[in-house]
Parts: sequence; C-alpha cells; structure tokens
Amino acid sequence: MPRAIDLHVHLPTDEWLGNAIGPHLEATEAYFRARVPRRTIDQVAEEYRERDLLGVVLDWDDRSVTGRPWLGNEWLAGLAERYPGTLMGFGSVDPHDEGALDEMRRAAGLGLKGLKFHPTMQRFDPGDERFYPLWGRAEELGLICLFHTGTCGIAAGTPGAGGTKIRYSHPGFLDGVGADFPGLTLVAAHFGWPWFQECLAIALHKSNVWIELSGWAPRYLPPEVVREAGRRLSERTLFGSDYPFISLDRWFAEFDELPISPEARERILLGNATGLLGL
Repeated sequence: MPRAIDLHVHLPTDEWLGNAIGPHLEATEAYFRARVPRRTIDQVAEEYRERDLLGVVLDWDDRSVTGRPWLGNEWLAGLAERYPGTLMGFGSVDPHDEGALDEMRRAAGLGLKGLKFHPTMQRFDPGDERFYPLWGRAEELGLICLFHTGTCGIAAGTPGAGGTKIRYSHPGFLDGVGADFPGLTLVAAHFGWPWFQECLAIALHKSNVWIELSGWAPRYLPPEVVREAGRRLSERTLFGSDYPFISLDRWFAEFDELPISPEARERILLGNATGLLGL
C-alpha cells in the first residue's frame, strides 16, 4: 500500500496541456504563478513511485464544446496495468453526447472506478434534471463521480475567461443530486471555493458527498476547511494535489504544518481513498 493516494493528477505533457487547456495555457500558468515543467508519462510515474504515492490521473471529455480530443477511457483504464501501484485513471463522458450512457457502461467494463466531470469546461449544470440519467447510470454501475467545483484556473484573469462560466461548477448542485441519488458517491474537487462553506454544509448533511483538497497549497486552505477536514469530515476528506500545478513536495511539506491530528491525517492521505476505491 502506498503512503498516500492523490485523487487529482493531471499530466504535464504537451498533448494533455494542448488538448485540455489549449489556448488558455498561458493564462492558466499565470493563475497558478508557475510554468508547468513538461514531463512524459513515464517521468510522472517515476515521480510518484519515488515518493511512494498512487496517483489518479484525470481528464474530461468536452469535445462537444471545444472540439479538442481527450485522453480517452481506454487509455486511462490502461494506466493501472502499465504502472501498477503508481498510477491509475478515472474516465469521463461528454454529458451532451447521445451515447454518454452507453459510454459509462463501457467505462465501467474497462475497470474504471470513477468518472471526472468539469461542469465549467463541459458547459452543463449537473443539477439540471436533463442530466439525471447520467447519475442514475453511475449509481447503478457503482461509479464514483468526481466533479470540478468552484472557480477555475483555466483562462482565469482574461477578458471573459475564454467564454467559460464558473457558475456551472457552483457546488450547490451536490445537494439535489446527492439527495436524489443516495447510492451515488459524489466527490467535490477543490471543495467548491469560493462557495466552500456551502460545500462543507452539503457534505456534512449528506454522507454520499465527499470533499477533496486539490488546487490549493495547504498553507492557503481556509481555516473552516482545515477544521472540518480534521474533525467532522475527517472520514470523507480526500487528498488531491492538482499536480503538476502544485508540486508534490510543497503540498506534503505544508500539509504537515496544519493542525490536524495524526489519525485524521492518515485518513485524508490514505485510508479514505483506499476504502473509496476498494483497494
């Protein structure tokens, strides 16, 4: 078993950066105040292996919006075999695609344990009942649904932010979806900042809603998030780094400084994800 499981890994390859972020890369790097060092998938795997970490690689299918390709469910499913104990993938489906329900079943058949959705980039409101068949299918198949929630670094700080709308990723949809699909596991990546208090309230209210800490260097985590992650939500808080935009060594060094008990720390870094992923 690794010492920690990182639920939020992106690939610093030219292919992924060019397809997922595309013309907004410069603005995105400026938002994170760091230029992403380019690496191959083998180099990423080695970085995780050296630190005794298991990384969950994420991408999202937004082809109906951007027309850009994505990594694909077959490729993401194959990571666990290519890099056992070091990398695995979550899949995705385009929520606007007529074949999305069939693709979800196919993704589960490939062995993928979860799906990543990015409401801002995929331009959809997960709480709209038009998309409820997706959540019903995910519940049926036992697929975890990990959502980008809160603001978005992609194109941030530019006029119109490339046409992207962060309101799609307001975490409020987790309340309705969590209530209507009690057997569905919902993960709020980035804990919904700046609407994090609402996100925390929903997670405290519904045990099928989890929070994940990616996108923030730990020293900047809001005190309310640190308090709840270390106490009432310690069994439903997950470690995510948002690698490569935040370095692994920095994340761990700053996390060690937070006022969180050793028991809660172990659950956040490893225990919770181990149970969630059935490892």
